Amino acid sequence: MNREMLMLVDAISREKNVERDVVFGAVEAALAQATKKFYPGDVDIRVSLNRDTGVYETFRRWHVVPDEAGLQLPDQEILLFEALEQIPDIEVDEYIEETIESLPIGRIGAMAAKQVILQKIRDAEREMLLNDFMSRGDKIFVGTVKRMDKGDLIVESGRVEGRLRRGEMIPKENFRTGDRVRAMIMEVDLTLRGAPIVLSRSAPEFMVELFRNEVPEIEQGLLEIKSCARDAGSRAKIAVLSHDKRVDPIGTCVGVRGTRVNGVTNELAGERVDIVLWSEDPAQFVIGALAPANVSSIVVDEERHAMDVVVDEENLAIAIGRGGQNVRLAAELTGWKINILDAAESAEKQAGEVDASRALFMEKLDVDEEIADLLIAEGFISLEQVAYVPLEEMLEIESFDEETVNELRTRAKDALLTMEIANEESVVEIALELRDVEGMTAELISQLADNGINTLDDLADLAVDELTEITGQSADDATSLIMKARAHWFAGDAAVQA
Repeated sequence: MNREMLMLVDAISREKNVERDVVFGAVEAALAQATKKFYPGDVDIRVSLNRDTGVYETFRRWHVVPDEAGLQLPDQEILLFEALEQIPDIEVDEYIEETIESLPIGRIGAMAAKQVILQKIRDAEREMLLNDFMSRGDKIFVGTVKRMDKGDLIVESGRVEGRLRRGEMIPKENFRTGDRVRAMIMEVDLTLRGAPIVLSRSAPEFMVELFRNEVPEIEQGLLEIKSCARDAGSRAKIAVLSHDKRVDPIGTCVGVRGTRVNGVTNELAGERVDIVLWSEDPAQFVIGALAPANVSSIVVDEERHAMDVVVDEENLAIAIGRGGQNVRLAAELTGWKINILDAAESAEKQAGEVDASRALFMEKLDVDEEIADLLIAEGFISLEQVAYVPLEEMLEIESFDEETVNELRTRAKDALLTMEIANEESVVEIALELRDVEGMTAELISQLADNGINTLDDLADLAVDELTEITGQSADDATSLIMKARAHWFAGDAAVQA
């Protein structure tokens, strides 16, 4: 029987073109699976089959786990202290094995064993095909539609299959069996039976790869696509940069009579593409990204990573785009938050900011309106700027002498210190109310304060998902904390009932 097994392994190995070890592993798995049926519970069985003689041994084994972890799978695990009594030098994550009677091959359900072996071999073949395909380094999957699977397309390329989900297709795009499909390889998920390659036609990366195929200069390193934003099937923007001054990045991507860009749009169901010149200057990049709208002026807010873009009435609708599409794509392309304003809105906003800065300076620096307006006219809008901008810059203000500048800087620093002390006192008051909640820590109190959660009632009013987002706790911990904060509500109700 052992010789027959070895001959069978050799025959299957040659027929299926897989390694002998793979077939041996399948036989061991079949024997282990059959043996498990003779034991109560979910035991762990290992079979070791000698590759030369065909003789095999069977073991029941237990996984060594830390004492504090406890037994999650009692039939398969053993605590460390118990394992040490049997093997003094054993460690966590090792196994204790006990030899048990091997199941005679003749008693194995032939069909069950055969199915296990064939499934293992099919899995091995599938993995070999997949590894061979991925080793080619292709980023675009080219194949034909084989079938539909719960709304997804199963696309076949040779003997390898990919899965194109409905949400990753271009809207209004319909494929039928036998149609040719090109899609971006996003990931390989071996848990997906049959079609482990996850595909996308709506991802920005797909457009980037299409341009890479159409424009040789990108592959040669003369051009680079820095970013891409898409409304799949409708409109897209790409930002390009030339590493060679002799190469026009936009014209090169467009191609003679638009042949290159048309090759991309034809593949993407007519999706219109705006090609934007990338710039190191964020403001210039945003201006280019908002094309075809003309920008009148732009204000950059580095702290909020946002820009206020002013356009005239004629360009307002163009800048925003249908349904906000143009400004949304420009924001995705550049990575900046973009606020589109007309001249009137910009003037109103600037006036509000000036009024706020004037009131701040008059109150905190104890100066009159004239001095406050002079500071604003010179570009000062915060106390931090007055306090810490280099002395030489403030001395350049024509109406200020050194004594005036030093006095203003001292007042600004004093005001900032007073505000900081007030903030700290506020945090202390908040901490006094929240610190007695069981499970509350200084870090949690700080996180809550940063998000405006200052009282027990503020904490009690939160939903579990809101608290987990603020603190990063688990849902169970957040639920426990909220219920403890609500305890005084229920205590009040109980008192009223009494």
